[in-house]
Amino acid sequence: MKQHKFCIIGSGAGAGPIAYELANAGHKVIVLEKGPWIKTSQFNKDEIVAARRSVYTPNLKDEQHVIEEKNSKGEWIAKSTYSTGRDFWNGNCVGGSSNFMSGYFHRMKPQDFNLLTEYGEIKGANIVDWPISYEDMEAYFTKVESVVGVSGRIVKHSTQEPRSTETFPYPPLAENIVSQWIDKASDELGYKMVPVPRAILSRAKDDRNACVYSNFCGSYGCSSDAKGSSRASLLNLALKTGNLTILANSKVYHLETDGNNNIIKAHYYDIEEKKQFIEADTFIVAAQAIETSRLLLMSKNKEFPNGLANNNGLVGKNLIFSAGGVGYGYFNEEDLSDKDFSQLKALGVFVNRSIHNWYEINDSDKFQNKIKGGMVDFLFEHPNAIKKAIKQKWNNMGNLVYGSELKQKIFNSFTKQRRLNFEVFCDWLPTDNCYVTLDDKIKDKWGDPVARIRVDNHHHDIKVGKYLAEKAEELLEKMGAKNINSSISGSPPPNLVAGGCRFGTNPKTSVLDVNCKAHEVNNLYVTDGSFMPTGGSVTYTWTIYANAFRVADKILKKSSTS
Repeated sequence: MKQHKFCIIGSGAGAGPIAYELANAGHKVIVLEKGPWIKTSQFNKDEIVAARRSVYTPNLKDEQHVIEEKNSKGEWIAKSTYSTGRDFWNGNCVGGSSNFMSGYFHRMKPQDFNLLTEYGEIKGANIVDWPISYEDMEAYFTKVESVVGVSGRIVKHSTQEPRSTETFPYPPLAENIVSQWIDKASDELGYKMVPVPRAILSRAKDDRNACVYSNFCGSYGCSSDAKGSSRASLLNLALKTGNLTILANSKVYHLETDGNNNIIKAHYYDIEEKKQFIEADTFIVAAQAIETSRLLLMSKNKEFPNGLANNNGLVGKNLIFSAGGVGYGYFNEEDLSDKDFSQLKALGVFVNRSIHNWYEINDSDKFQNKIKGGMVDFLFEHPNAIKKAIKQKWNNMGNLVYGSELKQKIFNSFTKQRRLNFEVFCDWLPTDNCYVTLDDKIKDKWGDPVARIRVDNHHHDIKVGKYLAEKAEELLEKMGAKNINSSISGSPPPNLVAGGCRFGTNPKTSVLDVNCKAHEVNNLYVTDGSFMPTGGSVTYTWTIYANAFRVADKILKKSSTS
């Protein structure tokens, strides 16, 4: 007799809702997480730990990736991340990368689910409509707001998505005065600025505290548990049922099938690197998109010679990231009143503003047809002090500075100015040249092939990103910012990755069915961002959470009738 009915591989945003719902329904669930179990008390605001030593991600000597990109001549060049020092991991621990997100929670909009129908084909892009609609997801977006905890306020605007509730369950977080300046400039330019909902508690919930405004969110674990990580908001509560077991430091390397398209065992290495296995009735993989594809590709057998659920050759294909880029402008003490600059320097409180006016672009001067656009989030420069200080070692001529000149530059950067950043988000269109395979030479410390990631972006993404950046720069200029700049590129952000196991109704063109069950495997579900055929122009976490709650309902319904 199996001890556990359900086995979940991974513990982040795609896993937490499954574990939470199944455990609360009385089922025995086991989670296998490759990384360690870091508790709330162990998270701190040490920049060396969180941002400069990759403590929360694997040592690249032990676990690396191979990244394949085009050089200036258009040739594909592959380099291992161990040789380059480029870390492509993100949050390997219980709760996954949701521990380290900034918690910017925007819903996908209705047109995101029908990109092909709404805007038509784009040459070189593998665009398809989702097999579900916004209406199918709305109740689950709403559920995330209450269960995980989302703070904010609703302001009606031209591209607001339909909602079944009038407001968020938690009031908005405290804001810096710069938010008022953004609103004023936006009104003067004739468009509406939207308050940003955040997966950060403005008041206490369950065993979690309200935000303490430490000024450190992105890249850092939350020491108050205000941030809605899978660990803090879902797994900790599921553990209280007594039905959930979490095995940290357990790296799954093979899913064994019985010859009848059923998984019977998940084989893993335990903390002592000994081989173990778990038997269960149903298996849910949520290891983040790249590693999920890698695990399925490694799980070859007689029935699946190209990898589990991969007889159509689509596992790992149509990988997507988040397209766009960044920009900034400076506000200097000399240009502001003493009162305004004093309020601007207030640390910890949030900006929480975004532009949605160009989520759909209908500009005949720049684009031939109506196209899908994107959005822009505004935020302060990250408070990491070491990184900020290091940037001062160069003067305007690109020469190194030393001594008193360097000290003065560092002093001025911390006390005489503040930088307001913006981040542009638009669709990373899926293409034939963005996918995951297994490298045929490089192995991890357990002797398993590492993921080889070919990365290429569609030129359309860059064009849309630059259009949005121009709008953001215009707003900064209206606000009176100085030294405004932006950069839109095709460089992939490894913390915003999806695709690789897209869902759909046709087994020939998709890996998963509409409920995220593998077409070819009877008891395999994939619930991280892998299922997404397109990603919209927002960060993925809220959508992953919402879909995992949706799939949990489907699993529970099937379990009750089987």
